[in-house]
Amino acid sequence: MRRMSETAPPDLLTLYPALAGLGPLTRRLAPMTVPAGTRLFRENDPCQGFPLVLAGEVRVSRAAANGRELELYRVTPGEMCLVSSAGLFAHQPLTARGVATSETTLCLLAPTDFEAALADPVFREFVLGLFAARMADLTGLIEAIAFQRLDSRLAAALLGHGQTLRTTHQALADELGTVREIVTRLLHRFERDGLVELSRESIAIRDSAGLRAVAAGQPG
Repeated sequence: MRRMSETAPPDLLTLYPALAGLGPLTRRLAPMTVPAGTRLFRENDPCQGFPLVLAGEVRVSRAAANGRELELYRVTPGEMCLVSSAGLFAHQPLTARGVATSETTLCLLAPTDFEAALADPVFREFVLGLFAARMADLTGLIEAIAFQRLDSRLAAALLGHGQTLRTTHQALADELGTVREIVTRLLHRFERDGLVELSRESIAIRDSAGLRAVAAGQPG
């Protein structure tokens, strides 16, 4: 982990303006940069602080005993990590893991500083507002898992990335909370139907309208 300047970076208050009233708490923040693939926290670890992402992205997920993993959300600059804030609020261990998907720069507001910062009404409103937004995201994820067919969810995951999606079957399985074999089987079905063309770590979209129909739950 590479630590940068001991003063708050110039873009911190731009991304997190609610920190402006925290004075010395903000000045104590020291940004650090980690490479892609760095595990920033894991299940059952004590929460080390409130992360403030300045650049890059953190993928937050849950893992089951059988090795399957379900992506909960991603934290980008200016956003908040629900799992970290929940751990700090409840003084309980973390319930998910966080991994940097690319080179990521972030600051960490220590637990004691986080509690002190909550006395500031602007910061408290910011945290509770983002907390509510993250809860809405997770509710949508639960609804998708519980009520939407996997083929529809996979079709939706393939859309919105242009005509060529650079990914692996395992990465898609992790995103959807299933196993690679099922994703592979569905992708081959999509290919037979003329919706996509598969190659190594690449999926070319051949029929966007057809994929949208599958994503909407319409019969093929």
